[in-house]
Amino acid sequence: MAASRNSLSANLPERVGAFLATRLGPDERLTVGLSGGCDSVVLLHLLNRLGYAGRLDAIHVHHGLSPNADAWAQFCADYCLRLGVPLAIRRVVVDLSLGLGLEAAAREARYQVFAETAGDCLLLAHHRGDQAETVLFNLLRGAGVTGAAGMPVERPFGKLRLLRPLLASSRADIEAYAGQTGLAWVDDESNADTALTRNFLRHEALAALNQRFPAAESSLAQAASHFSEAAGLLDDLAALDWQQVSDSDAARLPALKALSLPRLKNLLRHRLRQLGWQVPVASRLDEFARQLLAAGPDRHPELSLPGGKMRAARGLLHWLPEK
Repeated sequence: MAASRNSLSANLPERVGAFLATRLGPDERLTVGLSGGCDSVVLLHLLNRLGYAGRLDAIHVHHGLSPNADAWAQFCADYCLRLGVPLAIRRVVVDLSLGLGLEAAAREARYQVFAETAGDCLLLAHHRGDQAETVLFNLLRGAGVTGAAGMPVERPFGKLRLLRPLLASSRADIEAYAGQTGLAWVDDESNADTALTRNFLRHEALAALNQRFPAAESSLAQAASHFSEAAGLLDDLAALDWQQVSDSDAARLPALKALSLPRLKNLLRHRLRQLGWQVPVASRLDEFARQLLAAGPDRHPELSLPGGKMRAARGLLHWLPEK
């Protein structure tokens, strides 16, 4: 087993190199989200080793939630100095008044910083275990196909492209590589707090599943890949339906009413994602879609969302952004 693990970790540069070779242009600038944890430390090391140093930098988000936060930022600064990689440290205030919970609010603050990053590609160090947790978490929330697809290896992210080069790699392989190359990293003490949902899934739920089903992690990640293919097909169907119903930036109500309820909901979700709006919970979207299908000419169904309103009027469904 040790020999096999060493072989897998030794192949990590080759696998990451192959992943990036098919996705990066020769002049694209890369930014790594560097927390100081093992995964992001390894990712930055791999990119430096693969020859991307001349167009590589890193960004560390200082959440201020731990008494060790300053030490983590200093660790990242020292590490990047040794590698010769420019580092930006951004301090954020995690807004708990949003009602998202600590984990989600911290993630929201972090991704807001990431979205303002200069360059072309943002690289994050999520791995196969993170993918398994995400799929399980989303399924427990009653997610549809898109949620069950977990995290994509690549997606548009504002003006950037977001890439996850380690998503097919296990945490064990990443740690083995770190050990073989003599890398140090920091441990976030909150990762052991099972009161936080993702930690509970990692340390208790998935640990129990792995005892009964040793391939649980890889199976969940594989399922995410299957769901991702299905989500892509649903997007293709929605794009075809949009061509049939669209009228400039609106949709013709008679054409929408010709769709089945599942196809209508699929089209509405697709359109909201295209606009960058938050897709409402399934029950709200279902109710609005049913109202559209049943509405007479004198009725004007409307659904208010954080990004704006979907409103039916004069034979058209409009998407009206917040002013």
